[in-house]
Amino acid sequence: MYDAIIIGGGPAGLAAAQALGRSLRSTLVLDSAEPRNAAAAHMHNFITRDGTPPAEFRRIAREELGRYGTVEIRDVAALDVASQEDGGFAVTLPEGEVVRGRRLLLATGVIDEQPPIEGIAELSGRGVYYCPFCHGYEVRDTPLAVLGGSPQAIQLALQLRHLSDDVVLCTNGPSDLDAAAQEKLEANGVPVREEPVTRLDQRDGQLERIVFASGEPLARHAVFSTLSPMRQRSGLPRQLGCRILDDDSVAVDQLGQTSVPGVFAAGDMARRPDSGRMPAVIAAAGNGTVAGAAIVHHLVSEDAERAVRERSAARPA
Repeated sequence: MYDAIIIGGGPAGLAAAQALGRSLRSTLVLDSAEPRNAAAAHMHNFITRDGTPPAEFRRIAREELGRYGTVEIRDVAALDVASQEDGGFAVTLPEGEVVRGRRLLLATGVIDEQPPIEGIAELSGRGVYYCPFCHGYEVRDTPLAVLGGSPQAIQLALQLRHLSDDVVLCTNGPSDLDAAAQEKLEANGVPVREEPVTRLDQRDGQLERIVFASGEPLARHAVFSTLSPMRQRSGLPRQLGCRILDDDSVAVDQLGQTSVPGVFAAGDMARRPDSGRMPAVIAAAGNGTVAGAAIVHHLVSEDAERAVRERSAARPA
């Protein structure tokens, strides 16, 4: 019986394992090796690790976790999870192996649901991006585009305008921009293309231009998409009965506890109901550290209460 089983070996899961390992708690990390940022050449906006390739970040994190003898990492997926009568959890691995833990941390991440635009999936992380904080600086002073017509897309276009004097909002079809939004975009030098986007062309593996259903193609160096909503990578949160928010995030409190007792969640897959998402590596790692510490505190309280019960039971009648 492990003190904690962490499903997911990305920044959130690894950071939680460090907090648990430093508290000498037996911890099993299950890593199916499906990181969301695998296609990106580098990760950014992480102090001391800015520009580090994602695979190198994971290698360093695993090397650091090797210092803690109570942390075990296995490169396998979790196929099934079930609550146990004793309050713990049983996790089924490939070939039918079952491991058990007192607490469970889900750090299974998300996937970006790509719109039906030819070439967008292939260019993800290499010309198509989702976070201006993670990749905006590297494409500064180049022709940029934002895909989408939502308020989020408008805000993103205005944010990128500070990094480039050539930003175009591509709404991928007729937009319902009100007069105030149009005036704001015009005043800040952001033209709007409303034709549906049919494909993204590339050359030598890099974005070259946006092709529309009508009108001239638009040469761009990078595109930031708001048309790719994040969805849960794993079905385990729903299987366990975790509360799921409207944007498909797992609802957690400030310490990462889900609606299911003993189950925590951290990283891009989870958020508090009263806050927005911040899909960034450093934020995921921070969430993981908080959740790992919260699990330690839960275990301390449980162990202390058990010791009191055992002491009482051992006293002469």
